[in-house]
Amino acid sequence: MNLNQELKKSMKKAIIFDSGALISLAMNGLLPELRELKKIFKGDFIITQEVKKEIIDKPLTIKRFELEALKLKSLLEDKILEMPLFLGIKDSEISKKSDEILKIANNVFRSRGKDIKLIGFGESSCLALSKILTDKKIKNVIAIDERTTRIMCEKPENLINLLERKLHTKIESNKNDFNFFKEFKIIRSSELVYVAFKKNLVRLKDGDTILDALLWAVKFKGCSISSEEIDKIKKIG
Repeated sequence: MNLNQELKKSMKKAIIFDSGALISLAMNGLLPELRELKKIFKGDFIITQEVKKEIIDKPLTIKRFELEALKLKSLLEDKILEMPLFLGIKDSEISKKSDEILKIANNVFRSRGKDIKLIGFGESSCLALSKILTDKKIKNVIAIDERTTRIMCEKPENLINLLERKLHTKIESNKNDFNFFKEFKIIRSSELVYVAFKKNLVRLKDGDTILDALLWAVKFKGCSISSEEIDKIKKIG
């Protein structure tokens, strides 16, 4: 590989999308804004094969979700979303790394002598792709709205209290694995819509009311953002 190729590789960056973030944007009619975000990002929007199954392949067989699936499918066809092979990464490589991550993640916490399953195939495939990209010196973040996976990556120690409240039982943890997850960088659909608002990419124009509406819309469609966080973002404006 020559110097120019090395420089191009080092300048690459990507957002890896989990299914929840894309579904939230689709159900709120914000995919046109996502298209505009791609134009200014100067990087790649990537989904894994597992996420594709969750947002396109399976929903296309369910009448209730067929329309959103078709809209997301069009993003793939228009190269707004890309598959990992676009970056030279094979599905088999992701699958192998995903299995490793699943094994670690779903053995971190135990309750009543049993391991607690924290993440599924979609989330683990996103984490796997992120790890592979990081190893290849490609900067990346994961857009994920689901709370458990986000806390696992940002403050895994906080999951102990969360799980104890949810399961009403004492939680044991293997804290040696915490650092493994702290290397992942996470954003949510709330951050994406905030950037769209700040960059004047949102089609509706109604001052700060639009920002409030955007943040609450993604919250109601599954984004793990609190009302206190929404208030803080609005103050930043």
